[in-house]
Amino acid sequence: MAQNWTPDSWRSMPIVQVPEYRDADALAEVERRLSDFPPLVFAGEARKLKAQLAEVAEGRGFLLQGGDCAESFAEHHADHIRDFFRVFLQMAVVLTYASAQPVVKVGRIAGQFAKPRSSPMEKQGDVELPSYRGDIVNDIAFTPESREPDPQRQVMAYRQSAATLNLLRAFAQGGFANLDHVHRWMLSFVKDSPQSHRYQVLADRISESLEFMRACGIDPDSAPQLRSTDFFTSHEALLLGYEQAMTRVDSTSGDWYATSGHMLWIGDRTRQPDHAHVEFFRGIKNPIGLKCGPSLKADELLQLIDTLNPANEAGRLTLICRFGADKVFEHLPQLVRAVEREGRKVVWSCDPMHGNTITAGGYKTRPFDRIMREVEAFFAVHRAEGSYAGGIHVEMTGKNVTECTGGARALTAEDLADRYHTYCDPRLNAEQAIELAFMVAENVRKERDQRGSPEREAAIA
Repeated sequence: MAQNWTPDSWRSMPIVQVPEYRDADALAEVERRLSDFPPLVFAGEARKLKAQLAEVAEGRGFLLQGGDCAESFAEHHADHIRDFFRVFLQMAVVLTYASAQPVVKVGRIAGQFAKPRSSPMEKQGDVELPSYRGDIVNDIAFTPESREPDPQRQVMAYRQSAATLNLLRAFAQGGFANLDHVHRWMLSFVKDSPQSHRYQVLADRISESLEFMRACGIDPDSAPQLRSTDFFTSHEALLLGYEQAMTRVDSTSGDWYATSGHMLWIGDRTRQPDHAHVEFFRGIKNPIGLKCGPSLKADELLQLIDTLNPANEAGRLTLICRFGADKVFEHLPQLVRAVEREGRKVVWSCDPMHGNTITAGGYKTRPFDRIMREVEAFFAVHRAEGSYAGGIHVEMTGKNVTECTGGARALTAEDLADRYHTYCDPRLNAEQAIELAFMVAENVRKERDQRGSPEREAAIA
């Protein structure tokens, strides 16, 4: 157990990005009720994810993390979850083939309800109200009643997370993840894409590999690994009262685990070393993430790593880098060099979304070409430094929304109004997400060619 740590020790520390509830007694009662609710995930599942991330940290896997910017109560439909999972699986198949390694699948789902804000207040015309902080806190409607933080929303978020997890587990283990299905969906995407020529070669190679496996007697009927998959959940642990209520002692190890999700992360706005969020995270045993933005210096990062992963355990800490396409080469190399020099075991992951938000046509958007430039710069830095680019972290949906410009269909600022449905930040639509996977796959192959496969390196050694 972390020294001098308890699930509530964060309460004595400075804290930012938290809502102000009018009724402290009502808030305390909700947190007490939540502490009696069943866990959403289990310690053994979190340990399994940590073991898989440890393989990524050692260069023997790749992390795919993605999902909604912010989940909403209004969009809690089975079709919405199914469509997200379907696209996510297609991305994973492309990356698995390209890397010739396992892909660790982690969704931003079943808990991604709270959002940090650049300002505590929002102004429309002459009216100023508290900012929308996610459905777990308040409502997006711009009225005084809707923007009032309501503790009961935490119970609603718990119940939605539980229902979502139930469906995801059924999808992952009940045949929906069958590799034959996923590949057929992917071939349909390639056929319909305006950029199909870019993806056809890889799609054909995957088809040939599956045909070879069938000829050898390996198919989803004979190999259960081809009809089911591991899938884990994650979210930014912003609302610490909720997270504390969901933190439990594991009966088999005596360790504390946050049972609201398999993996939690600290945002770029809440990573102050002497503040509440870092204090809470240092004591839980889940695999955790840390967002790394342009303001983070190398010595600060090392201090955070020492606090959050003092035992230097592989799989414990994922560094999620979000600089903006034009700032990667300025900021990432110094962080990579410091971490590599000190021998810290981390997973390096690229978040190409949050640093590339602009306004166009009155809407927040993210140009697809800037997203890809950040991904390519991220891989280029790791190739140059001899480190391992181990993952991608994206905001995406399985729906055909128009929130990010560009992509194979060349969405423009004028197209954004057609289907702009996000509750917070713009997301890649289904086609753009799979396009991104194909393009990331190209970079993964370059990295693999430069490093050589682990098996080949072992044979040479």
